[in-house]
Amino acid sequence: MSIPKISLLAPDLNGGAATRVYLLAQALQKISCQVAIYGFVFGDRIYPQPPQNLPIYAVMGSNYPQIIGPARELLQAIDGDLIYAVKPRPTSLGLALIKRLFTKTPVLLDMDDWEMSWHGGDDWAYRPTPKKIARDLLKPQGALRDPNHPLYIQLLEKLISQADALTVDSRFLQHRFGGTYLPNGKDTDRFDPSLYNPDHSRQKYGLDKYRVILFPGTARPHKGLEDVLIALEQLQQPEWRLVIVGGTEINDGYLEYLQQQWGRWLIKLPQFPLEQMPEIVAAAHIFVVPQRQHPTAHAQFPIKLTEGMAMAKPILATKVGDVSEILADTGYLVDAQAPDQIAAQLDWIWQNLPVAQALAQRSRQRCLENYSLPKMAEILERIIDRLL
Repeated sequence: MSIPKISLLAPDLNGGAATRVYLLAQALQKISCQVAIYGFVFGDRIYPQPPQNLPIYAVMGSNYPQIIGPARELLQAIDGDLIYAVKPRPTSLGLALIKRLFTKTPVLLDMDDWEMSWHGGDDWAYRPTPKKIARDLLKPQGALRDPNHPLYIQLLEKLISQADALTVDSRFLQHRFGGTYLPNGKDTDRFDPSLYNPDHSRQKYGLDKYRVILFPGTARPHKGLEDVLIALEQLQQPEWRLVIVGGTEINDGYLEYLQQQWGRWLIKLPQFPLEQMPEIVAAAHIFVVPQRQHPTAHAQFPIKLTEGMAMAKPILATKVGDVSEILADTGYLVDAQAPDQIAAQLDWIWQNLPVAQALAQRSRQRCLENYSLPKMAEILERIIDRLL
């Protein structure tokens, strides 16, 4: 068989989905696939920036009907032996199914989220009056002109079974939609703690005066950052800081709220290229994944969790979704939305840091054995062999 050519179709190239897309591309490269990424950019730039060896074909995203022209351009450009669409959205699965209609190219779908959980899940319904339909469709800023309107996502979820195969990154998604479990891996060669000096990292990023509790990602209410900040307020230890790094820029006011309420304990670092993240994670004393009990959190494999595992950082996380299974006995687990427990565990870890760091070494070993790019590649190789 010749080298498979895979067209990875991202729903957008300036949101959280891009990180999963890059992981899938890197795993496919491990099995010698020729990979190219295609997608829309809804904004002024691609974020996060892709690894240098991943070719990207990007077109400018917009609302309906302006998006139809760029969508045609993408459809013409996609030329893989297989289309791997990420998320059941019109801009990914929708385009992939249209392409298959004309070319018979098999479609593999990946789900790293339950998209409807952001809109109320099964309870969401679009019940418009005729006047509202007209307004939503015809006004320049009408709601139904947005390609990511929940009505379209709801319709695309009904087409999940039309894909030739499905991969999912959480047990929740597997139970709900089926498919092959493909957890988020990590490039454990790049995320290797032996390559970085934590003291140098803390000095470089202005964190050398602090006990660093690191959270890489976007600040959202379901991620439990408030609970960590409340815990720091309880501890009243002036050296502690919750450091949030990177994440998608969202103008919802939530980060500003955190800064207003608990700014004393919070440091926000900007977005950095993916290649720089291991050096930043190296700066952490403790790595936190404090998710709350929320449908979105249950459906996710926290994609940053394996960064802390790979870098052998003591990890403090909540018992939400698959986190207990992922960490097993190599991290510290507390109940969700329990600042008292977080405070007690933070204090214990700091007082027993050598013990916590020894456990963190076991966490890295677990990552190597279960959540590495080669492990993702093994799973994908079986699926692709079957489809092609």
